[in-house]
Amino acid sequence: MADTGTPPVIPIEFQQYNSYLVDPQWQRKFSIVWSSALAFFVVLSLPYLVRSIRNGRAYSTLFGISEGLTGKEYAAISVSANGTSRRRSTVSPGLARQAEKVMGIFGSIFYWMLPGIGLNAGQILIITGYIVLVVLCIVLDAPLVSNSNRAGFIALAQFPIVFLFATKNSIVSLLLGPGNGYEKLNFIHRWSGRIMFLGAVLHGSLWIRNHLQYDLPILGQQKETSGVASLGLLGVIVLTSLRPVRRFCYEIFYIIHMLSFIAFFVTICYHTLYAAPYIFPPMAFYGLDILMRMVRHRIKDAVLVPIGNQMTLIHVPYATSGWIAGQHVRLRVFFSGRIFESHPLSIFSAPPDVSCITSMPQGLSLGARAIGDWTKALNQYALQTASEIRTLSDEKGAHHVTQEVPVEIPVQVMLDGPYGGCSVDLGHYETALLFAGGSGITFTLGVLDDIVGRCVRKGRLNGERTKRIEFAWCVRSFGSIDWFAPALMDIANVAASSSTSSTPLDLHISIYVTCLCNPEAVLPIPNCDVTIIRPSVYRVLRDLTDPRKPASKGELPTTHSDMNVNVGSKLPCVEDGGGLAVCASGPEGLIREAANAVARIQMSGRGGELGGVGLHTEIFTL
Repeated sequence: MADTGTPPVIPIEFQQYNSYLVDPQWQRKFSIVWSSALAFFVVLSLPYLVRSIRNGRAYSTLFGISEGLTGKEYAAISVSANGTSRRRSTVSPGLARQAEKVMGIFGSIFYWMLPGIGLNAGQILIITGYIVLVVLCIVLDAPLVSNSNRAGFIALAQFPIVFLFATKNSIVSLLLGPGNGYEKLNFIHRWSGRIMFLGAVLHGSLWIRNHLQYDLPILGQQKETSGVASLGLLGVIVLTSLRPVRRFCYEIFYIIHMLSFIAFFVTICYHTLYAAPYIFPPMAFYGLDILMRMVRHRIKDAVLVPIGNQMTLIHVPYATSGWIAGQHVRLRVFFSGRIFESHPLSIFSAPPDVSCITSMPQGLSLGARAIGDWTKALNQYALQTASEIRTLSDEKGAHHVTQEVPVEIPVQVMLDGPYGGCSVDLGHYETALLFAGGSGITFTLGVLDDIVGRCVRKGRLNGERTKRIEFAWCVRSFGSIDWFAPALMDIANVAASSSTSSTPLDLHISIYVTCLCNPEAVLPIPNCDVTIIRPSVYRVLRDLTDPRKPASKGELPTTHSDMNVNVGSKLPCVEDGGGLAVCASGPEGLIREAANAVARIQMSGRGGELGGVGLHTEIFTL
């Protein structure tokens, strides 16, 4: 055969675009970039993770709630006489101090939140970078109009991100440390799903345009039909995931979400063979989540205690460990046939070996405000059952069951968790501000119970530095104070008992009531002030960090009708450099106000003088 020589090389500008060769390369580039960015954040969090492992906060809750089998009741732990802090407050001199101040000011920019968005500046920056990366991977060197496959390939590449940040037991949460649970990472899941949908819409719409231009059938072949079906299912998933649907029809959203993504997996695999490599990682993530849930699920005996028609307390006695302050569980209560509904509730008690609460059953305690369909039904069930128990007791002559004595209604519950937690360890800061709105107190109360127990009952065994705490609670009426007044009294009494020790802990409680009604109903909580006004988080924070205010502590609660009460005057002054921890829990407006207040303190330079300001916010929104 004659030698015809080397075949000619076609110039690049005249080569036909091979989508199935080039576009997977852009998929891999996109995957490398986002995984590298994730690895960067994991490396940044390593010091915090190591500290959390050392003090027992990380991975101690990995296998769920534990139940003690010894039957030991509550016993006070004597305060160690030499329970001084192992870690002294130091202020870095010279350039190091200036560097800390600059970093604090720069980092505070990411705390800012705008109304109506639900994201802070740091989260917005992450989402913006994510969108820019996706757009660049779609449009660079891609003839989208004639061949829209690139958008489809990049849409497929979102699968691992969508599921990695969606599962309750995420690998990312384990690597980032306590306080970075699924509820903090879920915004990436939502936005990655929307970006996947937009990529699919771009791919599908341009593909339909080309078929219409060349008079080709849109439906008929398996590839085209399965592609249209996939796009339709993805649209259903995204549209039913919008906040109004999640808020008012959560059960419908959940059912559609679960069924649609299974159907979407099937149709997308029929649509293209290139989907398979990106299907297996989500299946692995979801499988791990299911396995961890199986390990962490518990069915336990519990009691319901209705506090009026607005709050129901759920106590799980003899649960002794397996959670840390600020965590929550997903709870199912077996009542009235509603066994399939699971709801997140914050744990407002520390483990029994740390907890200061003695007026309630020892164990795990939850609070469910009667505001939704399920919580209202639970409260009505508890009230009705309590009424029946009182009636039956009266018939039997058991007059000790009165209206004043709370009635405990036995039920069985299923616990899934715990999840989340506080990303700020209050023991590393000399001053702490805990600010709650309404039922958000269940988070801050658990954190308060934990830090007071660690400092007073445990004698600062892990070198806790906390010296003063301002606990603020904003409620609509005086009657709401009864929800957790006994627990607050227990904790305040334990904190007051440390006044004679070498390392006292000063606690001041401020309760802000926005509705004037029955102020005489306030229980005598030590060192507590009740103010009839809506507070300003920034003003409370500013007063707390103002070193010029003299201390003047009160013993019993007093009621005021203005903001003349300065929280800084209720606590002794401490020297700058010890740090300030701020934890806020409640509605979105309160969270935004707290985050912006901390940002203002940091950007003014005061945060650097204080020794750094740590912020954790907690909000549950569907």
